[in-house]
Amino acid sequence: MLVAIIAGVAAGCLGTLFGVGGGIFLVPVLQFVVGLSFDSAAAVSQITIIGTSIAVACTDANRRLANVRLAMTLQVLTLAGALAGGFLLAVIPAAIEQRIFGITAAVIVVVMLRRLDIRNIILDVGCDVGRLGARIADPESGCEVSYRVRRWPAAFAASTAAGAISVLGVGGGVLIVPVLNAWCGVPLRAAAATSAFMIGATAIPGVVAHLKLGHLVVPQLAAAAVLGVLAGSRLGIWLGPRIGIRSLKLLFALILVAVAAKYLLFLGQPGGSR
Repeated sequence: MLVAIIAGVAAGCLGTLFGVGGGIFLVPVLQFVVGLSFDSAAAVSQITIIGTSIAVACTDANRRLANVRLAMTLQVLTLAGALAGGFLLAVIPAAIEQRIFGITAAVIVVVMLRRLDIRNIILDVGCDVGRLGARIADPESGCEVSYRVRRWPAAFAASTAAGAISVLGVGGGVLIVPVLNAWCGVPLRAAAATSAFMIGATAIPGVVAHLKLGHLVVPQLAAAAVLGVLAGSRLGIWLGPRIGIRSLKLLFALILVAVAAKYLLFLGQPGGSR
């Protein structure tokens, strides 16, 4: 339980900083440190993602950055993807699930690093931001900036795919945030806040699917992780404005590299059965 609390703190902090729900970090810890099967770790992670989303979405800082109109537009697709992912969960072998988890992390690293020094901001606050663009306060520029949302097909496809992979406990935000930032013109902080607003609802079909399939959910570990997430989210809120965008991207990429390497090079899993 102590490990779950500590992992929850880290997951909550990362989830707040990057809008990813923290599952990309929590699942490996629960699997390789605590010793849960992959499916059980994913189920616990889904519960904590709901807690992360609620904790982050209710903060003033997130409300100022989150693009609610964009979130509600994409939420329909993420929920559809999550429902489809729940059906796929019953037929995909656990080993394949882990490979998907690792490949997702590796692909996102490439996407993030390709646009490491590119920022999606428009300094002219009077410009037309379109139907779903927005204006936000940018701590690095020290002023209000604008952005437009571009490449809708990429956003729609990423949202659907994010919902489908969210049942693995990874949190749909790990796909939504980099795509919105790298291809759709949304600044990283705004993309993370928008994703955090969405991922709680997306995680609910995943929890139901895991319970329906009889995957072990340890209530004590889930509760401990949620408590950690609540504390970690506060830490993430404090750290967010104090860390530069480039440093955030590098930290995100470093974590994903470690996760991808573990799941793509490690062929088994402790307690490996479902």
